[in-house]
Amino acid sequence: MLSQPFPTARPRHTQIAAAVRLVVAATLAAAAAGALAQAAPETTLQEVKVIGTAETNYTVKSSSTATKTDTLLRDTPQAITVITKELMRDQNMQSLQDVVRYVPGIVTAQGEGNRDTAVFRGNSSTSDFYIDGMKDDVQYYRDFYNIDSVEALKGSNAMIFGRGGSGGVINRVSKQAGWTPMREASVTLGQWDQRRGTVDVNHVVSDKVAVRLNAMVEKADSYRDGVSVERKGINPTVAIRAGQNTSVVLGYERFHDDRVADRGIPSLGTGPYKTDASQYFGNAEFSPVGVRVDAFNATVDHDFGNGVSLRNRTRYADYDKFYQNIYASGPANGTTPAQVGTVGLSSYRDATQRTNFFNQTDLFFTLNTGSLQHKLVAGVELGRQETDNSRRLGPSGRPSLSDPRLTGPVAFTTVSADNHGVATVASVYLQDQVEFSPQWQVIAGVRYDRFNVDFENKALAAKPRFEVRDTPVSPRLGLVYKPFEALSLYGSYSIAYVPRAGEQLISLNARSAVFEPEEFKNMELGAKWDIRPDLSATAAVYQLDRTNVAINSPANIADSILVDGQRTKGVELGLSGKVTPQWQVMGGYAYQDAKLANATNANDLTLNGATLAMVPKHTFALWNRYDLDSQWAAGLGVSYRDSIYASVDNKVTLPSYTRVDVALFYKLNSQYQLQANVENLLNKEYYASAHNNNNITPGSPRALRVTLNAKF
Repeated sequence: MLSQPFPTARPRHTQIAAAVRLVVAATLAAAAAGALAQAAPETTLQEVKVIGTAETNYTVKSSSTATKTDTLLRDTPQAITVITKELMRDQNMQSLQDVVRYVPGIVTAQGEGNRDTAVFRGNSSTSDFYIDGMKDDVQYYRDFYNIDSVEALKGSNAMIFGRGGSGGVINRVSKQAGWTPMREASVTLGQWDQRRGTVDVNHVVSDKVAVRLNAMVEKADSYRDGVSVERKGINPTVAIRAGQNTSVVLGYERFHDDRVADRGIPSLGTGPYKTDASQYFGNAEFSPVGVRVDAFNATVDHDFGNGVSLRNRTRYADYDKFYQNIYASGPANGTTPAQVGTVGLSSYRDATQRTNFFNQTDLFFTLNTGSLQHKLVAGVELGRQETDNSRRLGPSGRPSLSDPRLTGPVAFTTVSADNHGVATVASVYLQDQVEFSPQWQVIAGVRYDRFNVDFENKALAAKPRFEVRDTPVSPRLGLVYKPFEALSLYGSYSIAYVPRAGEQLISLNARSAVFEPEEFKNMELGAKWDIRPDLSATAAVYQLDRTNVAINSPANIADSILVDGQRTKGVELGLSGKVTPQWQVMGGYAYQDAKLANATNANDLTLNGATLAMVPKHTFALWNRYDLDSQWAAGLGVSYRDSIYASVDNKVTLPSYTRVDVALFYKLNSQYQLQANVENLLNKEYYASAHNNNNITPGSPRALRVTLNAKF
């Protein structure tokens, strides 16, 4: 699909060799551990919990993501929404946008057509993504073929996530090997020549060793002219009962994603330019995106008994990303009479290589002090990230709106950025969940991070080098009151810091030296009610303040300055579970009032009180599945998004819309199920997202997908 070989700024064989060595070492370790376990005396081990092997519904009762301990969602003093694998399957979710459509308080932005971008309570982020609680912060489109559930946390939570968890996080819970045999596969055929296949096989080797393999391949075109995607992934895992009360899980993922960068259409006046949803601006042939991910994960759990246990998690990931794009850089019809009937186009090429190494060690222990029951976590996290990023500018032009393509030679010669950075982190944290009585619980914790960044800007002749040292202390406090067992009322207060790192350092220089980390302060009141064991409702009211935000200086756009920041106030309501034995629902409503405070842009135009980009005041979504009988079921989803601004200057508005999706399910027998999903049933014309005023993505027309799910 790519118009040229996938480029890279460093030899790939060294990274591949490193990954191979890790896999070989993991395999040998697994074999040795299995042999030792076979030779060891028989012991009774705690059964390893395998999520996803039993039939469940859209409701999840507990999670460890927000607290590190297995805690009832009802007792977690923070808004959290869990998207189960059943919901992902029923809606045939294909992207992050699909996943968060039914999550109140989060929307997605365009991400320049090359990466996932989530807006958490008004805060846009491309890095607050985790897998099994470990950072996965490179900018790319993630797939869910090996994911058991997706957990969306709203509000700051640096106590758990360190330099992430500012406005919220999205954590993917991966599928892992266990001791329940399973063989599943699916084939999807869809609109615009979509072809997708997945397999999920879990095999029990012995009572000591189990292996699981998840794999996926997909190829599809798009309703957008010239846009296509090819991706494939494979993720084997092995689970080992390595000794008395000890379990080990090892996994390796190889993931490729090749596609065309699609930055949508420009604006005209105060809204999107009216054109066919398929119209591509730029040149799709010269806008390839390629991502390679090699990731190794290891988890070791040991139960010492008497309420004391230890968990160690390690993740090593090597990312290689390249993209170039030709895109609309100005409004349709330009800005002068001579530009009427034309559109400005620009281009650039960007390459990023990053290696992540993170290790977390958590010690859990429970104890009683008088009438108080404590659930404590003490932990240490160590990490290192090495990043190389380069950017070269390409040609620009002003073609006619009747044929908005940039043609002719395409060369990327002007160096815009050439950076090398090494970030290291060392963290310690302590958290206590205290139960005073069946009615009252408190969660309190504090985290200390020592975050260091060495950053070199090699694009400048002087090759300036910055060294950033931050030592933030992040507290967390939550109070839970349960008038009765099924209902909890909570209040929480937390602070998170995001140091200047990676892409945030590119625009800084020695004159500005604006290195103070951004601060996020979240205050929240909420209620969680298990109406029935299989039906839950939630409500939250919050205020999230963001300070130390870096913007361009009005006096000199080459400098950055800090401003007081922004404030988001909001309300979130959620509902999930079974209304009746046949009727399942998932959805919610969110109100958000997100404003910029005490800031001016580079043209000295006051933006105080401006509404933040990509933040709708009202959103509502509700998905329904109704089982008609033992064979037939139907699904209906309705989602509404209020109008939004494409940029913080509030000059271009994407209008509100309501979208209707439907599904039909037919169970042929115990092994095979057919499903048909129709997105945008009423063929509504709408605009899904934006990156700025002139990068606006039209929503998809009506689309059909048919899937065969099989169990063997």
